[in-house]
Amino acid sequence: MEKRDIAVNLPPDLDPVYANRIQVAYKDDEFTFVFLHEIPGTNHARAKAIVSISPKHAKNFSEVLSKTVLDYEAKFGEIKKATDSKSDAETGLTIRGYS
Repeated sequence: MEKRDIAVNLPPDLDPVYANRIQVAYKDDEFTFVFLHEIPGTNHARAKAIVSISPKHAKNFSEVLSKTVLDYEAKFGEIKKATDSKSDAETGLTIRGYS
């Protein structure tokens, strides 16, 4: 694949968002990522952004994210998983409000 530069336009009114949880859904023609901010000390999360991409873009995103994490760890050290962190399946966590 040929590499090329793309000019990215960031509108001045585009606000950054913080998300500490993500929900991923997929169907045959798209992956949907719901970026959430889980409110500490509650059982509530607020959706901050919903992004849908094609399966090919999801695969590319996965590869780019993996490489970026490796680059980050080479520069700053290994990212450790929280020892008390359990998966949603282990905790029985269900995120409601989006399907």
